[in-house]
Amino acid sequence: MNVIYALKEGEQRFNELKRATGARSKTLSDALDELVENDIVTRRMEEDAPVAVYYGLSRKGDELVDVLAGLDEWARDWGAEVPDGPNPRLRDD
Repeated sequence: MNVIYALKEGEQRFNELKRATGARSKTLSDALDELVENDIVTRRMEEDAPVAVYYGLSRKGDELVDVLAGLDEWARDWGAEVPDGPNPRLRDD
């Protein structure tokens, strides 16, 4: 999600994304490959010397940012509440 949030302001190059997210190169590369494959992020290459690759959000990615913003708002509104009843992960079965 860090990559998606970093790209919501516009296209960025790999090293810009690396600085913005604090991710390791391999981790960021794998994440970008998956996001491009799932049509959430676009990849654009300029072949002028030196070659530059830019990443940006696709239309699908833009819509995902809106959904994540809604989830963030929901979490701020409801995240402090403790659910009633037993926590199934803490049961002693």
